[in-house]
Amino acid sequence: MTYPTQPTASHFIDGTYVEDSAGTPIDVIYPATGKVIARVHSATPAIVERALASARAAQAQWAAMTGAERGRILRRAADLMRARNHDLSVLETYDTGKPYQETSVADATSGADALEYFGGMAATLAGQHIQLGQDWVYTRREPLGVCVGIGAWNYPTQIACWKGAPAMACGNTMVFKPSETTPLSALKVAEILVEAGLPAGVFNVIQGLGDVGAALVTDPRVDKVSLTGSVPTGKKVYAAAAAGMKHVTMELGGKSPLLVFDDAHLDNAVGGAILGNFYSSGQVCSNGTRVFVQKGIKEAFLTRLAERVGKAVIGDPMDPDTSFGPMVSQRQMEIVEGYIARGIAEGARLVCGGNRLNRDGFWLQPTVFADVTDDMTIAREEIFGPVMSVLDFETEEEAMARANATEFGLSAGVFTSDMTRAHRVAAGFQAGACFINSYNDAPVEAPFGGMKMSGVGRENSAAAIEHYSQLKSVYVRMGDVEAPY
Repeated sequence: MTYPTQPTASHFIDGTYVEDSAGTPIDVIYPATGKVIARVHSATPAIVERALASARAAQAQWAAMTGAERGRILRRAADLMRARNHDLSVLETYDTGKPYQETSVADATSGADALEYFGGMAATLAGQHIQLGQDWVYTRREPLGVCVGIGAWNYPTQIACWKGAPAMACGNTMVFKPSETTPLSALKVAEILVEAGLPAGVFNVIQGLGDVGAALVTDPRVDKVSLTGSVPTGKKVYAAAAAGMKHVTMELGGKSPLLVFDDAHLDNAVGGAILGNFYSSGQVCSNGTRVFVQKGIKEAFLTRLAERVGKAVIGDPMDPDTSFGPMVSQRQMEIVEGYIARGIAEGARLVCGGNRLNRDGFWLQPTVFADVTDDMTIAREEIFGPVMSVLDFETEEEAMARANATEFGLSAGVFTSDMTRAHRVAAGFQAGACFINSYNDAPVEAPFGGMKMSGVGRENSAAAIEHYSQLKSVYVRMGDVEAPY
């Protein structure tokens, strides 16, 4: 199958496409049909070596450029991505199955935002002068060196840019490994960056399964590892990186709470719950999948929710009218079906959905459970699919205790008309990214990342600079040195 912006090889190394058909074949499957649309090859040891050597060789020259020069290239790449948003969105839809209605506003555009933001910030990166009487100290903000980015399959374009943009702005180089499920989009990011003037070797993309990721993470030439993925994967990668004392950013999963109080604007709350559960067919790490609804509006909430979910347009993801797409893979669909079966078996009330659609591809209906209790499997484990659990609560204190009673801490949200309560609740959440009368907004200007088991470090905003650079202190003595002998 040929489609717009189709990459021409499996890997992108040292400024050009590279193929090595000796690597294990990886089929790229279009989730809407279940059909193979492309094939890439996993990186062989020779490809891994070539990518790391290229990144290491390019790093010193890239770091020696001024921040303004680096930023100019990143901003030029952002402009190219925006100009090609349609074709990149089509590619993202083929890669992930997400509807074009979504990818055209949330994927390449978000990647471009990151390149533009950190491109603008590159020239501002600076150290500090600290006066100590006649002596003084100055600090230098320096790059870490070679960074490895490991992406998830739900936002392949965005994640490549969220990791690559701050890394490159600080003067690092990167080897990025996309998810084997969605390997195509990051290749186009690399291609566009080189077209924008990025020196060869600064941003490289190689394909592969966990063994390729492990080879990258444990290589002594790598100074930083940034992963977006599940908590179990994060634990393994974090431990492997720690063995080499490498810098890490871990953006992992969640089981985030969304609190809806009696005084909430009903339609806004329902809209937030839809965005926090069914956008990307529920395949978003920050989703608010535990929706706590105060008992006074529980039935009204469920009635309105069922009405609006019933209006989802489930169809060809390339049709701009389609608003709900397939799961990313057969395996992910079967995992979610297992959770739906557990929800029914454990006594949750199925409000709507719950079934696979009778069509080619990996399609599940948007599913809502009510009367969910905290001990049910669907209320404790990350499902990563279109399954919403609605739980009842009576008091704010009760809701907060239950909302925080989880090992995760990625996101949390609250809908209420009482702004004093809203800020009090937000302050009480044990989560890194919180929302008031909204859900799942992720502007590049705001830090994003988790607490507890949901991760380490922050992506986006000025906070990301701290995770892709290091400070060097230089003490300057202006007088004589005194010594005891």
